[in-house]
Amino acid sequence: MDKLLVSPAPHLHSKENTRRIMRDVIIALMPSVLVSVYFAGLSALLVVVVSVAGCVLVEHLIVRYLMRKKTTVHDLSAVVTGLILAVNLPVSSPWWMVLIGCIAAIGIAKMTFGGLGHNLFNPALVGRVFLLISFPVQMTNWSVNNSIFSSETWNLPKMLLGAQGQLPDAVSGATPLGIIKEGLANGLTMETLSQQYDFSYWQMLFGHIDGSLGEASALAVLVGFAYLLFRKVIKPLIPVSILFTVAVFSAILWLLDPSMNADPLFHLLTGGLLLGAVFMATDYTTSPMSPPGMLIYGVGIGVMTMIIRVWGVYPEGVSFAILFMNALTPLLNKIKPIPYKKEVSRG
Repeated sequence: MDKLLVSPAPHLHSKENTRRIMRDVIIALMPSVLVSVYFAGLSALLVVVVSVAGCVLVEHLIVRYLMRKKTTVHDLSAVVTGLILAVNLPVSSPWWMVLIGCIAAIGIAKMTFGGLGHNLFNPALVGRVFLLISFPVQMTNWSVNNSIFSSETWNLPKMLLGAQGQLPDAVSGATPLGIIKEGLANGLTMETLSQQYDFSYWQMLFGHIDGSLGEASALAVLVGFAYLLFRKVIKPLIPVSILFTVAVFSAILWLLDPSMNADPLFHLLTGGLLLGAVFMATDYTTSPMSPPGMLIYGVGIGVMTMIIRVWGVYPEGVSFAILFMNALTPLLNKIKPIPYKKEVSRG
């Protein structure tokens, strides 16, 4: 054969199909969803339901009535996009804002390019960044609701309407990354901030940290990561390269000046780093296909994340870093896998 034909991702070379892979991703996301519902109450469940239903509905309407094709929602990719979008949103997100995020994710980032396998950027991340730019106040209004077992949480009318039309029983807070960012900008040191705020690594690992739904527990994300590896849905190269790069980058800064920089473990456990590395950076369509490309992709995400976290305006940079590297994926796919390289004659 003289020519090698390469088709757009995703590439399936086994008995696996798209629906089964998406089902595994949904199962892997369940620990994060359940933990967020436990800590944030039914308000978190409302965000998840609206996000998933919105993504499925938007895709169905576009495919059936604009593209005039058979609906594609049965492949569960819209459900996965809805779940990933939901775990990237604050629990206080109003339903109408979640729906706007669904339209941006499915309508703009996915279906405009032709649907699953053709999109250049991760749809859920496009939806999140679109909301972050459009509604910065709502997207940075981190709140933690009462436990799901609270009697107040089960009051559905109060949960839906609240005392003044907002979600009830919520206490506004700031993410650890946001606290550090603001504190250092105001001339405080890490030692002072550590004394004022209890940044418990144990708490960061097991849950109840202010942030998006998926940031509730690092352990829940790691459980999902282990499941995806066990099911061979993803390869460890991209997540490991991202986390290793962040650890090395933050360690260098911390060793140079520990008074003005957080330690590596803090950066690994806080924010959406784990969530992004496991569930968003590994998206089949928007990530490179070859191991060298995956490595460059992961290192690039790690470096950009740290640059934004340390010197950028936003305290978190994972979403922007992944989207930037998504744009470079077609270029990284030019790196041919070793089996496809033409052998050099030794004659």
